[in-house]
Amino acid sequence: MEFFRIHKTIPFMRHALVLNLISLVTFLAAVFFIATKGFHLSIEFTGGTVMEVAYSQAAELDKVRATIAQKGYADFQVQNFGTSRDVMIRLPNIEGKSSTQQSNEVIEALKASDPSVELRRVEYVGPQIGKELAHDGLLALLFVVIGIMIYLAFRFEWKFAVAGVVANLHDVVIILGFFAFFQWEFSLPVLAAVLAVLGYSVNESVVIMDRIRENFRKQRKATVKEVIDSAITATISRTVITHGSTQMMVIAMLIFGGPSLHYFALALTIGIWFGIYSSVFVAAAIAMWLGVKREDLVKPLKKDTGEVVG
Repeated sequence: MEFFRIHKTIPFMRHALVLNLISLVTFLAAVFFIATKGFHLSIEFTGGTVMEVAYSQAAELDKVRATIAQKGYADFQVQNFGTSRDVMIRLPNIEGKSSTQQSNEVIEALKASDPSVELRRVEYVGPQIGKELAHDGLLALLFVVIGIMIYLAFRFEWKFAVAGVVANLHDVVIILGFFAFFQWEFSLPVLAAVLAVLGYSVNESVVIMDRIRENFRKQRKATVKEVIDSAITATISRTVITHGSTQMMVIAMLIFGGPSLHYFALALTIGIWFGIYSSVFVAAAIAMWLGVKREDLVKPLKKDTGEVVG
């Protein structure tokens, strides 16, 4: 399905060097901010108090947040779970206050505004659990990268595998750089968004690589640059449809999802746009500079050397 078709090939690779230099500067800036500023980690990673409360009717989350904020808390999380009447509250560690003191203080404030609220469960999440979550998250990221490299190496060729992994890591590091620079809260949903972006970005790269391989078969007299440019041009309509529809859904989460989904949707938005950019200008350009050629992707036909006996 195509909304439109571009008949004239766009010379993307003509600007590959300049755009990749910009990417390199952006990548290094992201690494710098990650190393110097670090992340504003949520309580899943730093530890804190988790409360589950129940209301007699649908809870007004904004009102709950305002009540907790009045008690001087910051960086807390409030979200529904199970039903609209059940609310989960995550409170950060506060020096000089125990988990019991925090939960008593919050439930008393909530009861003052709505006597029907009921405390169901209180649990303390220690920093050690946060370290385990961070360790497991990094392992998940490592395994995804290794899996992508193996997949691309088997499906295409090692030059495309290297190009695809570099492009994917480019997207991930830039997302993390945004969160480090602006000190946005980095939580488990954000980590899930980063892993989702890895898969989403590699899908775009695979589509372009498939078209490059197909064009190598069809355009036997074309140069490598011309083959790559025509492949990217041919996928633009598909890119607009796929990423446009995905971005509309993510924007809906960003606007209407509330604080619980805000940074998740924000990470996906950054990943979608940089995923398009990296697939076109980073992955394709690196594959070109690594010397990808027709023989790498199209197996030559074996000549029949047998003699016909008549």
